[in-house]
This record gives sequence, C-alpha cells and structure tokens, in this order.
Amino acid sequence: MTDVPLLIDPSGVERVQAALADHGLDGWLLYEFRGQNWISAALLGAGWTTRRTYALIPRVGRPKALIHAIEGSAWRHWPWDVEQYAGWREMESRLAELVDGRTRLAVEFSPGGAVPTVDLVPAGTLELLRGAGVEPVSSGDLVSRFFSAWSSTQLEDHRRTAEIVAEVGKGAFAEAERALRAGEAPTEGSITRWILGRLERAGVTVDVDTHVAVGARAADPHYAPEGEGEAIEPGQVLLVDLWGRTSEDAVSADQTWMAWLGPQAPDRVVDLWTIVRDSRDAGVRLLEERAAEGARIMGYEVDDACRAVIDDAGYGEYFIHRTGHSIDRKLHGSGPNLDNLETRDIRRIIPGVGFSIEPGIYIPGDVGLRSEINAHFGEDGPEVTPREPQTDLILLDV
Repeated sequence: MTDVPLLIDPSGVERVQAALADHGLDGWLLYEFRGQNWISAALLGAGWTTRRTYALIPRVGRPKALIHAIEGSAWRHWPWDVEQYAGWREMESRLAELVDGRTRLAVEFSPGGAVPTVDLVPAGTLELLRGAGVEPVSSGDLVSRFFSAWSSTQLEDHRRTAEIVAEVGKGAFAEAERALRAGEAPTEGSITRWILGRLERAGVTVDVDTHVAVGARAADPHYAPEGEGEAIEPGQVLLVDLWGRTSEDAVSADQTWMAWLGPQAPDRVVDLWTIVRDSRDAGVRLLEERAAEGARIMGYEVDDACRAVIDDAGYGEYFIHRTGHSIDRKLHGSGPNLDNLETRDIRRIIPGVGFSIEPGIYIPGDVGLRSEINAHFGEDGPEVTPREPQTDLILLDV
C-alpha cells in the first residue's frame, strides 16, 4: 500500500508484470463500477465511477483502460492508454479487442464464491470474458501481494496502535472493577462508552468500535449491547473486543481480552480459557515453524492447527467461526484468512500480510471465551501484536 496508487506508478506496473510472468498469466483485468470492486478502485486510483470501467495490465506492454465516454475527466490521472465507449454494443466489442489473444487473465473472482472478499466481479462480466475467449483466474494471490500487504509505515503505526488498544482493553477491566467497588452499577453500555472515549483520546479515531459482553452474552461472537445492555455483576466472565486505527492510511489493531468478575474463577472457566489460549498459540507456532523451514503455508492450515486443539479438548462444536481474518485497508481485509470452516482459504500467507488469530469457545446460554491477537507475517515469520498477549484470565477483585 503506497500513497501513489500502485498501477499509476511505472515501477508498480513493472512489479505487477513480473508477478504475472511468475504466475503464468497473460494479464490482470481490473473491473470497477460504482465502488463494487474496491480493490480495483484503490489500485487504479479511481474515484466514484457511474459506468463500467476495465483496465488491463498486460504481462508485457502498456496498460490500457476502457472507460465510458462521459468519464474522461475522472481518468485524467491515468498515465497510460485510454479507449472510450458509449453504447453497450461498443463496450462489448472493445472489451473483446482489449483482451484479444490473452487467454489467462487475473480477475477479482473466486471459484464457487469460496473467498467472498475477492469475489467482486459480477457473473455477467465473467460471461463476457469467457465469450471473448478468456479463462478468468482468481487474482487472490496478486491481491495479497499488491493490495493487502502492509507498508513499513503501516507496520510501525500498527505496533503503536496495538499497544494503545491493549492498554485500553485491560483498562476497561480496571474501570469495571473500580465502578463495582464504588457501587456505581456498571453496564455493558457504560464500559463501551469508556473504551470508545479512551481510544479517541489516545489517537485511535478511525473505524473505532468495541463489543463488551458479560456472562452468557459472551457466547454470541458478534454480540453488541443495545443501549445500556446487561448489568456487569460479580461471578461472570467479561469479554472486551475492541479495534480501530489512527488514520485512513493505517491498518487496524483488533484484540479481544477476557476477565472473570471475581478474585477466583471456577476451574471450568479457567480450563476453557486455557484451551482457547493454547489454540491461539498453536497457530503462532505453526507460522513460526513454517517460516523457519522456508516452507509455504496457507490460511486454512493455521485454522486447522488452532481448531485441532479445541477439537481434541471436546469443544469443537462450540468453535463456530474461522480462526482469523485478513487485516488490510479494511478491518476484515482481502488477504488470506485463517479459515477452513467458513471457507477453505488456500491462498498462501506471504510476507507483508497481516491477520487476526482469534479462536473461541461459545456455549449458548452459558459462557463464551475468546482470545484475539494480530500477526504480521514478515520475511522471518510472524510478529505478534500486542507485545504481551494475554496469557492468564484476568481476575477482578469485586
């Protein structure tokens, strides 16, 4: 991710063309219409489009955009060749000419809809391409490399943001403890407001949010309280999930922390926490081992490693979501997910990408526990944030 859109920069085009050669592709066709394909829009530097746009990055030669005749001014920034169309017949004819002779083109689609975050080109457009003799190939690995990989600036910012998020997350438990000891009757809503206020004051101001869940509410992975939510009272788990970033150019830090509202947690809750923590750490170990071996690793394999720990403990049916999501320009990004449950993510985890690692056990009507950290996969393996992930269930003296 750079300040200058990748495909406006000659060096960026050269890098993409080298990758196309490595993958045995004839080009990358980027389609955009009214923000449907945010990946194309970002890489091309495109603003809001009201008509269909196609941009071809050939393996060899100059890029070319095919745009509607009324949108010329929106493409003044484009330094490469431009061709225009007005009617649909002309569009289809010129699209066929644009791709003529190029049989394998990368496109933002996922066979079978397996990975929704890169399945962005409409089925009808794929039909047009196939009708023109093109075999669409998923651009997933190109997206990981040229869209989802973090810059060094973003990594540095994420490190700082992760420490802020960790401090606020742990601070939320201290605030709940203080309020209970003072007889103030804290609620999920009051702790939510406290967290959002502290993040904003610390400079985490973009895409900021939190989920605070007490007791059985923590068994709903995407629970969010309405209004004041539930009362926070002793003798229950307290889950705090919080995230945000410092600017539109930054990447988010996304963490989940767990506490017990009391000086000593029941053995069963401690055991569940230990299983979740060990599941999380199994994923980190696999990433470290593969990096040390110089071996490739795919998102689904990390999910398998984490899920095996929970399965072996007898709680597999209560781990009901993927292990982790990509983090890039969006909180739930378009790079590799750690997933062999909701989808089978066979994309490689390559240097530069980042993601969450967040296994959980959710027993409906009873209890839920999750641990969430982030990892940036570098040349030497994963760098976990925050620097000191949660190891033990936090106990509150209430």
